[in-house]
Amino acid sequence: MGRVYVYGSAMKAVVNIPVRGWRDRVFAAATFFFVCVFIIFVLTLIITDVFYIDKEAVITVLTSKFIRHALWMSTWTTFVTTFIALLFAVPMGYALSRFRFPGRIVADAIVDLPIVFPPLVAGLTLLVFFSQTTPGRWIQEDLGIEFVFQPKGIVLCQFVAAASFAIRSAKTAFDDVSQRYENVALTLGCTQWGSFCRVSLPLARNGIVAGGILTWARAFGLFGPLMIFVGSFRGRTEVLSTTIFLEQSIGNLEVALAIALLLIFVALIAVTGIRLVGGSAQVKL
Repeated sequence: MGRVYVYGSAMKAVVNIPVRGWRDRVFAAATFFFVCVFIIFVLTLIITDVFYIDKEAVITVLTSKFIRHALWMSTWTTFVTTFIALLFAVPMGYALSRFRFPGRIVADAIVDLPIVFPPLVAGLTLLVFFSQTTPGRWIQEDLGIEFVFQPKGIVLCQFVAAASFAIRSAKTAFDDVSQRYENVALTLGCTQWGSFCRVSLPLARNGIVAGGILTWARAFGLFGPLMIFVGSFRGRTEVLSTTIFLEQSIGNLEVALAIALLLIFVALIAVTGIRLVGGSAQVKL
């Protein structure tokens, strides 16, 4: 007997799939073969990087003030980005999940647009908007809110590239919450706001948190848009992802790989956190 775990919005069911003859065994072995090959391939790449770096590269990463500044810049900008993304994701995810309005399909598609278009497009679009258009120049010159080649631009760039993950995850989480619970709360005297705060939001919490973790991880590893929109000036707009490029460009491949392993470790923590926090509310994109 084979055992398959099926995840739903409220329960985890176990389905036993019988393996009857040799054809079924060959089929099962073939599917696991691809699983093993892919996992071995990924682990081989990571292990190769681990054995390539030397002690001097690790010491450089730990002691360089520029790399420490890049780590700090990556940390605070990604947390601010995630916070802002969740501020948008919760109401937007609820609206897209519960309400029917003209243009809803188009709005739903636009939310997913930053996920599928090349990341460089986000940086180029922001650069053109703030440097070549009247509204963008008005924001920077008249209001004095500068984004181009500024730390604030890092947050804006990360938000444009990563917020869609939080919004999509929040919508999926609310989709998995039955509206019958909300209707019962309404019949018991709750307002729409009360039903949202006491019923929908708590039940969708795990999915929203998982989306926040995914958004943070995406923002933490962002590279292309930042190079176009804010550059990588040491001690000013440099983050860890752009530090890898700078170190590699001057021949410090070992240092670049050491930083890359740090980003891989961060990604592993993020993915593990999604599995632990998300529970049965799997992130669907």
